[in-house]
Amino acid sequence: MPQKTLVAWSGGKDSAMALHELRRLPDIDIVGLLTTVTEGYDRISMHGVRRSLLEEQAESLGLALERVDIPPDCPNQVYEARMQEVLERFQRRGVETVAFGDLFLEEIRCYRETNLAKIGMRGIFPIWGRNTRELLGDFLALGFKGVVVCVDTRQIPASLAGRMLDDTFLRDLPRDADPCGENGEFHTFVFDGPLFKQPIAFRAGELAVRGQFSFCDLVPAFQNHAAAPR
Repeated sequence: MPQKTLVAWSGGKDSAMALHELRRLPDIDIVGLLTTVTEGYDRISMHGVRRSLLEEQAESLGLALERVDIPPDCPNQVYEARMQEVLERFQRRGVETVAFGDLFLEEIRCYRETNLAKIGMRGIFPIWGRNTRELLGDFLALGFKGVVVCVDTRQIPASLAGRMLDDTFLRDLPRDADPCGENGEFHTFVFDGPLFKQPIAFRAGELAVRGQFSFCDLVPAFQNHAAAPR
């Protein structure tokens, strides 16, 4: 029987490519998306994208959304406890695996696998080991569209927040930055592509700098197409 699988979903390009790969596998039954949302801000943790846009993503993808609410600057023990509570609930429904869009950070993969093993679940990593430049090329060739919502200003210029994820953005990345931002250089929001029933409508709002991070606020719009960010 197909394995019931929950997808760890950040709303960005790596999650989208992992989901794309999973949907090609006949032995995988995707039961929903799992996303951490920061309390008080009501936004996707780290990415800073509004919960309403996350919910629109899930609806357009035709998948149930499971939120894990965590406090700002969440301690690991709180994060792990809240995540375990949610995962155990899914486990009781027969969900055995959680899929992640990680690419090459061994420490992160080991952390996920160790925590899942504690409750008898396991992780799968459908895009693990892919060349990141080639993966981003595939992302664009497949027709996915994304916008850069957060950048780490210690690694790349703050001005790259709010840019479309395209070949021009790639050319403007510093040479030592990973093309998929796997080292935390940047985070993205995917608003259209082959998995979506319809694009997510938004407009680019204000840029805000919080500590070392520069965020582009995406504001939900009520048009039939997504406004291009500046």
